[in-house]
Amino acid sequence: MTAMLKSFFTSTAVILAWRKCSLLPGLAASLALLAACTSVPLPIWKPAAPSLPPSVTLAPAPLVSAQPAIVQTSPVNRPTVLAVPEPVPYSAAVAARFSEPSVRYSTPGLQAGRTSFTTQAESHDWLRDQAAALSRSVGVKATVLTIGRSQRGEALEALVLTRGAATDPAALLATGRPTVLLIGQQHGDEPAGSEALLVIARELAQGLLQPELERINVVIVPRANPDGANSGQRLTASGLDMNRDHLLLNTPEAQALARLTRDYQPTVVVDAQEYTVVGRYLQKFGTVQKFDALLQYASTANLPEFLTKAAEEWYRRPLLAALKDQGLTSEWHYTTSTDPADRKVSMGDARPDTGRNVDGLKNAISLLVETRGVGIGRLHIQRRVHTQVTALTSVLASTAQRASQLGQLRPYLDKEVSARACKDEAVVQAALTPAQYDLVMLDPASGADKSITVDWDSALALQTLKRRARPCGYWLSASSKTAVERLRLHGVQVLRMLESTAMLGDVYRETSRVDGTRQDVGGSNADAAPIVKIEVALMRGVIDAPAGSYYIPLNQPLANLAIAALEPDTQSSYFANQLLGGLGNSARVMSEPSLKAEELP
Repeated sequence: MTAMLKSFFTSTAVILAWRKCSLLPGLAASLALLAACTSVPLPIWKPAAPSLPPSVTLAPAPLVSAQPAIVQTSPVNRPTVLAVPEPVPYSAAVAARFSEPSVRYSTPGLQAGRTSFTTQAESHDWLRDQAAALSRSVGVKATVLTIGRSQRGEALEALVLTRGAATDPAALLATGRPTVLLIGQQHGDEPAGSEALLVIARELAQGLLQPELERINVVIVPRANPDGANSGQRLTASGLDMNRDHLLLNTPEAQALARLTRDYQPTVVVDAQEYTVVGRYLQKFGTVQKFDALLQYASTANLPEFLTKAAEEWYRRPLLAALKDQGLTSEWHYTTSTDPADRKVSMGDARPDTGRNVDGLKNAISLLVETRGVGIGRLHIQRRVHTQVTALTSVLASTAQRASQLGQLRPYLDKEVSARACKDEAVVQAALTPAQYDLVMLDPASGADKSITVDWDSALALQTLKRRARPCGYWLSASSKTAVERLRLHGVQVLRMLESTAMLGDVYRETSRVDGTRQDVGGSNADAAPIVKIEVALMRGVIDAPAGSYYIPLNQPLANLAIAALEPDTQSSYFANQLLGGLGNSARVMSEPSLKAEELP
């Protein structure tokens, strides 16, 4: 078995790629300049989105303002229930398109005879077993952290693995190696990512991925929404979609991930999810979803060009090769609404509220990997897990290969974002660009490929709906404690003024208002709470900022996240979602103020 495992693992294109291939010329040359002299800025990339697929035609956009290892485990000492065959939601011809992989994974939830996936208790024991196993190796450390509690009191756990002196955030930063954060099961009815992360945890702790810890640190959160997982439901216990809560941080689950990201400062973040296979696609298009994996990186306003370039060239392209090498199919991430009359297909979302987009605003390379799984129970589970493990292994390999370049890229991005305070413009609101796309699905009877042309909202080129001069910072009233607390959870620098100060700035004047709800890309409510949708005009004047009020400077790495949170006239803003009071509680500061202030710890 060991020989088979090694042969299978080392045959993958992605592993060969990270050991042998060189950087793509454009990125390599730019980073070489930075390495040679840190005072030399990287050359500006010509604005260009990643190459569009041949079948995409963009409509005009008017401006309105590695292959995994086999894991074999001893049976878990818990009784299992004999499996009852599940109904197959499509024909045998469709099912035949998704053959079992040549490897078989054996986490607690993937053992023969199981009807349930890995339980919370089994995940807890598994993570501790891996931490104990790795810590027996010389020079390598691992620990399991409780990073918070779910709404029903379940522990939210993270496994930290490093070759360093300790596993605390300062120790990982001191290694000088990039940290990869892997997150699974934000949606409780998407189990393949969680099972795959248990596989990855074991292979890093005591398998063929352990050598990667010579070059990278890894933090794994296998189950971000344990309450949803326990009940087999997408949402958290309070009925919120936590993947739409990464800017507002209303749920303890999203808050725990924000603290983890703030403290460990990952260079790369991967969100392992699953997508709907039949359901509305069969209803609207008479087809079944085809692809093993849907892939996407951050696609929201104000992202640095180098971040998008690195995500495309260093990660997505090797990922495509790794999946293809395993006979797995892939496509850009896409979704559609539940409205039967709406036949539009959207390539993700440009709103700054998902984990993918918020982590991008934190200057991390942020990737989404979705496998086909929602609505099909345990059907094809080995193939689904195999797809996730292949993708996650590719990401780890790409990070290990480019560890030194990533070490240069992140500080550069932080410096570039900070330097833009008081300069140029910032996009307040952006949208996907309308296009036409030839999307391949499956005929539900014959299982044959079926190509359909759809209205396709593309995330590869965003249209700007609203832009403004980039301020030097934001003033918030002393009563804005909830907004300040959420910003600090993200790691945004906040100053509290020790004495009254006059600032030149723009205050917001409301011009129209509509009450509504926050919508996700599919048109569903992302949050049951009502929001205030307003339009504003800016009024220049002197802001009297009393002692005890707050200043958020934009000469900091998380400036773009602060803009997303504090410009009031978007559905994702802290004002719209009532984390800030009236419009008079915030203002845009348009010249560098002279302050006597203290930084909040």
